[in-house]
Amino acid sequence: MSENTDSKNGQIQIADEVIAIIAGTAAIEVEGIVLSGNVASESFGGLFGKKNLAKGVKVRVEENESEIDIEVAVKFGTMVRLAAEEVQLKVKNAVETMTGLTVSVVNVTVSAVIVEKVKAVEETEEQ
Repeated sequence: MSENTDSKNGQIQIADEVIAIIAGTAAIEVEGIVLSGNVASESFGGLFGKKNLAKGVKVRVEENESEIDIEVAVKFGTMVRLAAEEVQLKVKNAVETMTGLTVSVVNVTVSAVIVEKVKAVEETEEQ
């Protein structure tokens, strides 16, 4: 558990998993970004309609400050650096707004490029 805060009414704790889900949700709002842990479900069209938004996200919290590592994949044609910088900004803003924690670092690792097979099949058929 992270974030232990004492208030008048008792203690508040925010689990690392909750912070990871907030970060993952913010990351996939960036156009062209898919969480690396969800690449298989993306390529199968979200076969079961369920994605684990915390997969590929690691959270470390000390006191009221957090560090977030997030692993993403980009869709082919996406400007990688700009998308990664936007992920950093969105994750930082979302976590700070929703939890009250200070996010000191958001490390983004781009681990894959997704090429849509539908386009490749269409190009082959045209030739």
